[in-house]
Amino acid sequence: MSDFFAKTFYGNTVGEWFIAIGIILGSVILSRIIYWIFGKVVKKLTAKTETRLDDIIIDMIEEPVAFAIVIIGFWYSMSTLDFPPLANVWLHRVYYLLIIFNVAWLITRLLDALLEEYLVPLTSKTDTDLDDVLLPIVRKGLKIAVWSIAVIVGLNNAGYDVGALIAGLGIGGLAFALAAQDSIANLFGGFTIFTDKPFTINDRIIISGIDGNVKEIGLRSTRLQTLEGRMVTIPNKTFANSPIENISSEPTRKVVLNLGLTYQMTDAQLEQAMQILKEIATANQDLIEENTPMSFSAFGDFALNILFIYYIRKSSDILQTQTKMNLEIYKAFNEAGLDFAYPTQTHFNYSVKQSGN
Repeated sequence: MSDFFAKTFYGNTVGEWFIAIGIILGSVILSRIIYWIFGKVVKKLTAKTETRLDDIIIDMIEEPVAFAIVIIGFWYSMSTLDFPPLANVWLHRVYYLLIIFNVAWLITRLLDALLEEYLVPLTSKTDTDLDDVLLPIVRKGLKIAVWSIAVIVGLNNAGYDVGALIAGLGIGGLAFALAAQDSIANLFGGFTIFTDKPFTINDRIIISGIDGNVKEIGLRSTRLQTLEGRMVTIPNKTFANSPIENISSEPTRKVVLNLGLTYQMTDAQLEQAMQILKEIATANQDLIEENTPMSFSAFGDFALNILFIYYIRKSSDILQTQTKMNLEIYKAFNEAGLDFAYPTQTHFNYSVKQSGN
């Protein structure tokens, strides 16, 4: 048996290989024990404290710490063996990469947990949608920054020329930016919407002939639901270059009526018609009473025109108010004998008498 363990494979005896493997297995077992201690003992202790910070830290570091123990066990087991110089170089590079990536993993977990615990509740209490949309971008940006630094440091320790690599990425990034200029324009358009706030979620707007309610504001595009119920996706760069009519921001809804009465009406009946309109507007609580101008506006081709303008309060149902006003006007005019005109034409027949020779 001793002869078997004394045999040499790849520069090390079987016994030395077994010891190295045993160290790795031992580190894995130790990592599981440490993980269990964190979960069953340390977390119970931190749960008794008044602050949530220690609970978050313990919850986020337990897995990276357990993985770090495995990395240390792997490094120590490999250090007990003899390898060729080139193999030792690569083993050290792998070891440094694992350490760096484990640290990056730990940092991103901590940052994400702290943002979720302290920043997300603050953004949910604000009235603006800007922070709700920007928060995911900030979280992803922090992760990308941490992992980018980790990759650069790891490649540098692995012996690569990071400066030349970054220069190459810069040229590639320029080419990518030229190819993705529309996406960049949409991105800046999204920031314009968030900063200038020409509209918010559920506002009704008109842009480029599209009339609809805003359902979703994204970084690349915005989705509107038209009055027909269809969803329309509009690139955000359109909002930066086109006029936007925000219907929901109007303080009142202006309604203009041109009422045509027949030419058989007397001047007293015309005055009576305008008095009826004034009384109807005064009695309607959905209108702004002090802003209902009217006039005997024109002698039309087929009718005597009365111009009547009224303003519906923003809080009122626009369609129902218009319906109520039209019905009351129609009923009151009929009861007062005020006849609405309609287009008429008079045809004259001419007869030509022909005489024969």
